[in-house]
Amino acid sequence: MSTNPTGILLAAGQSRRFGNNKLLQPLADGTPMLIASAKTLCTALPGCLAVINQDMPAEMVNQLEELGMEVIVNEHAESGIGSSIACGVRASAQSSSWIIALADMPFIDPETIKQLAIKLNEGASLVAPVYRQQRGHPVGFAARYYDELKQLNGDVGARHIIADQQGDLALVEIEDHGVISDIDYASDLRTAKL
Repeated sequence: MSTNPTGILLAAGQSRRFGNNKLLQPLADGTPMLIASAKTLCTALPGCLAVINQDMPAEMVNQLEELGMEVIVNEHAESGIGSSIACGVRASAQSSSWIIALADMPFIDPETIKQLAIKLNEGASLVAPVYRQQRGHPVGFAARYYDELKQLNGDVGARHIIADQQGDLALVEIEDHGVISDIDYASDLRTAKL
């Protein structure tokens, strides 16, 4: 069993609000959003995988693999984020824990993810960052949540697990605005700050 958390990058969304696949859009430095998010996760954690949908261009898959990520295709991506979480967790069933990151949040500091990993390694079963009293992403889960995570489906993700386990949730206070900065609309991309 791996002692470090496995990073799972959720990149199988349909980008309905954005209008096209937002993960392919370049940030201010020209890096596609997906690759920027992947680099952050790979910088912070030694073992990472990306869950994508069947329409992801081969060029993006190649870049993810070049970063050292295992790439998993979620054939049921249209059913929502829950199925992608389940897909990633099942693909890394031997992990001691997971840090689940969203590919449309490219501005998170790798140090934030490392702090979440430390908390999990110290025994926390559920961990999330907090920026100025606002809980953000990514969220870490210990192996005890495997059975619940592997059965997720639909579009609400793991929210109900977090809501039901508030007593187990370790919050890490962080000065990292990236943990609450996601990109849902084209206007978010235009106003985004690196």
